[in-house]
Amino acid sequence: MKHFFLSTLALGLLAASCNSQESATTMESDPMEHNTLTEQELADGWTLLFDGESMEHWRVYNQESIPAGWVVEDGAMVFDPAQRNDMYGLDIITKDTYGDFELKLEWWISEAGNSGIFYHVIEQEDKALYWSGPEMQILDNVNHPDADQGIEGNRKAGSLYDLIPADPQNAKSFGEWNSVKIVAKGDVIEHWQNGEMVLSFDRSTDEWKELVAGSKFAPHPEFGTAAEGHIALQDHGDVVKFRNLKIRSL
Repeated sequence: MKHFFLSTLALGLLAASCNSQESATTMESDPMEHNTLTEQELADGWTLLFDGESMEHWRVYNQESIPAGWVVEDGAMVFDPAQRNDMYGLDIITKDTYGDFELKLEWWISEAGNSGIFYHVIEQEDKALYWSGPEMQILDNVNHPDADQGIEGNRKAGSLYDLIPADPQNAKSFGEWNSVKIVAKGDVIEHWQNGEMVLSFDRSTDEWKELVAGSKFAPHPEFGTAAEGHIALQDHGDVVKFRNLKIRSL
């Protein structure tokens, strides 16, 4: 697994805050306990972003409602383009904002599907959310053409989209559930996928600033700079499902 721009001190602080030796077993949820919190999770400060029935914690980016297309089916939050009206780009965001946090969820993608999880998103009129919020990629790595684009796999599932590849590339096939975690502590961010930390980076370093300066995000000075913002889920025009969305502040 590649570490990007992490100082020993920063990594140590982050590991202490989030139990970085988490196993694949603990990342997976018992099928009988979807969208619930254990007594230990409650004691540790976790809250649900989805209870299996309501999307009350979510709204559309730059809007106040949940439109056609986003539905609750079989205990999952589902984006189904067949149920969408004429509007496109209906990305949804949490109503609350988060600074230092640990987010856990499971995602399911359709064949050749594409979506994403964004964090530290700030709302900007007439600008897409991906110009402010970094993205943990969701992708069918086998059948979607984006998997073969970018650099060294930095558009594959788990990657920091178009910037840092997930290593290892351990996403499951389309039609299967993947467990992921994002940890943000100060300027240090970790992406976890299926029980393994697949990347980490430090936004305070010159290396990070140079990476962004050489990317398509360079014309957007707000990209990746917010200390606090919304969590977002992407409408990329493909069926995608989410469940067991949990978050706690660090």
